[in-house]
Amino acid sequence: MSSAQPGLFGYIQSDLRAKSAWVYETTSWRGILRTLLADGTPSMIWYRLMQAARRWRLAPLEMLFNRINSAVCGCVIGRGAEFGPGFVLVHSNGVVINGSVRGGANVILEHQVTIGAEKRQSPVIGDGVFIGAGAKVIGAVTIGSGARIGANAVVLHDIPDGATAVGIPARVVISRKDRTSESEGVNIAGSPAALSAPVS
Repeated sequence: MSSAQPGLFGYIQSDLRAKSAWVYETTSWRGILRTLLADGTPSMIWYRLMQAARRWRLAPLEMLFNRINSAVCGCVIGRGAEFGPGFVLVHSNGVVINGSVRGGANVILEHQVTIGAEKRQSPVIGDGVFIGAGAKVIGAVTIGSGARIGANAVVLHDIPDGATAVGIPARVVISRKDRTSESEGVNIAGSPAALSAPVS
């Protein structure tokens, strides 16, 4: 995972740029403005304020920002949760993240995602990970960098770098090797077309 540690405004700027690029496919000032007005963005900012207050050991502010995010935005992010730059909440409603979760850079979450602890063990999320709407990632699991988790998947085991996982419990349907083969024009099982099928 990335070890970059920008300041508060650096984090917010990187988050806004990442969301603008993901949602609007641009990082122009118009895209950033649209991102500022988009659903989920206030929750991203409250999270960064909470994170900064924690670093500065301002516990009352940390708790206040946490409560505002939960009450106003419908997004529960534990006070100790750490994500690198480029953290994106496409939609914040129903997102629940345990306070001991560790995430890398450019992590993108859809609505209703849960990243939770089991037996006091929480997930570790790599860089460049996408987690689809309604997915659950539970316990001492590692989501490898570049992985994609399908909508409503329940992840109970480690997911390798670059893999796509779907289902309940989640299973890998495309690996990094498969993606390399696809890019070379090889027709393989588990191609992106297969991902359009309903997730069970």
